[in-house]
Amino acid sequence: MFRKILIANRGEIALRILRACRTMGIEAVVAYSEADRESLAVLLADEAICIGPADARRSYLSAPAVISAAVVTGCDAVHPGYGFLSEDETFAEVVRAHDLTFIGPPPEVLDRFASKEGTRRLLGSYGLPTIPGSVGMLRDDEHALEEAERIGYPVLIKPSAGGGGKGMRMVRTPRELESAIKVCRSEAKSAFGDDSLYLEKWLEDNRHVEVQVAVDRYGHGVHMGERDCSVQRRHQKILEEGPTPALSPAARAELCERAIHAVVAAGYENVGTLEFLVDGNGDAWFIEINCRIQVEHPVTEMLTGIDMVAMQIRIAAGEPLGFKQSDIVTRGHAIEFRINAEDPAHEFRPGAGIVERYHAPGGPGIRMDSHLYPGYEVPPYYDSLLGKLIAWGPDRPTAIERGRAALDELLVDGLTTNVEIHKALLANDTFLEGRMTTNLLDRVGSAAFLAAAARA
Repeated sequence: MFRKILIANRGEIALRILRACRTMGIEAVVAYSEADRESLAVLLADEAICIGPADARRSYLSAPAVISAAVVTGCDAVHPGYGFLSEDETFAEVVRAHDLTFIGPPPEVLDRFASKEGTRRLLGSYGLPTIPGSVGMLRDDEHALEEAERIGYPVLIKPSAGGGGKGMRMVRTPRELESAIKVCRSEAKSAFGDDSLYLEKWLEDNRHVEVQVAVDRYGHGVHMGERDCSVQRRHQKILEEGPTPALSPAARAELCERAIHAVVAAGYENVGTLEFLVDGNGDAWFIEINCRIQVEHPVTEMLTGIDMVAMQIRIAAGEPLGFKQSDIVTRGHAIEFRINAEDPAHEFRPGAGIVERYHAPGGPGIRMDSHLYPGYEVPPYYDSLLGKLIAWGPDRPTAIERGRAALDELLVDGLTTNVEIHKALLANDTFLEGRMTTNLLDRVGSAAFLAAAARA
């Protein structure tokens, strides 16, 4: 097992990894930018080291800065969290070259799954149904137009690297495609350092369902059920739950079994998530794999009782899983509300500022993962995520009721947050009946959605 881990991330995930290290008796060093000097993870860390200025390209995205921090502080492993360098195969190779361990899939595995389009073909060869899309990366605008015509509009432009909705656009006409593809290339290059794009067929009124898997280096793999991530705004998730209301128990079991079979056969290693779109007929189509811990991993932890971050660390250290599929039992229903510093009344405009007062809700089945504290200044340079409120109950209605009470109790003064959109969702018949699709918010706009909830 590792003696000392460098946490190369920020915010709530840095704090989450720190807590996992504490429970495992592992020393942890938090790497931080100048903008995060007063963050809670830094204040609570065993040791902390500044790796650069607020600009992420010169701190959290700087491989030399992160590696230097790990070497100087005597770490033997690096945990990248999610985002930033978490799925960068070149960074993982540099980590290994410095006799450090990358906590995540090994470099060769990250390289194998680096291209989303290539991953579709790879896992499709092991039995996963894949959504129709372009053959290879888009070479230029002419190639994009040809592929879109072959696939059939509407299509979704997607970056080969990264996630979080950046560099994605749905287009319905050739004119929209020509205009959007330039914007997508620019966004992808800025966010991920790679402007490679491909196309997918857009499924109207689709559901977004993902399967959580873990595979050790000895080829033993398990799934830990699935999560429904259909509540999104502009292709970015804001609420996740499990189990999914979109599928029957038999269909969920079949999807999970096919997912773990495919990734084990394809040589995956460590924790990962396979994402699917479910169409109106209930058919699931594989779209991509996330080779890292997910923002929404607490949903699975609440359902299974498994510490996903500790599992990542143990697998990276070479330990076997230590259990088999039949040992994993899911209980009840869990919902995660992403609490963001953004204004849903103005199309989720992001914000920053000082937290004047903060109170985390409690009660049976309630968990709050957040790096906030009174007096903390939320910087404007990074993602708007302030924390994650998770509500568990023995069934979905109970989880919803507990979530409603917890949202009422949550207090974040000094910032505009998206708490009201979550309250509106819990008053929306489509959500309450489990019929939500990925365009639930976007098709009417967040302001109109809030207004409709207020009238109701």
